[in-house]
Amino acid sequence: MIIVNMLEAKTQLSKLVEAIENGSEEEIFIARNGRPVARLVSLPDREPSALLGIAQGQFEFDKNTFDSLDEEVADMFGIPQAKELSKP
Repeated sequence: MIIVNMLEAKTQLSKLVEAIENGSEEEIFIARNGRPVARLVSLPDREPSALLGIAQGQFEFDKNTFDSLDEEVADMFGIPQAKELSKP
């Protein structure tokens, strides 16, 4: 267990984090006025989340209806449509 003061933690933060990452230290306490107030520890490994595609096949939408809203949304934001841009 290491206890470092606030100034040392501020100037040596990358080295302190590296010590946690490589496992040479399990936890580092940061003190203010000699009293520990914070603890630097490693986060547990996380499994990658499988959220992408989680609702695949559960919803249907009509592409034509969806695309028809493009003009309405563009008008709301004052964005000229592609067909307007191609006019001479």
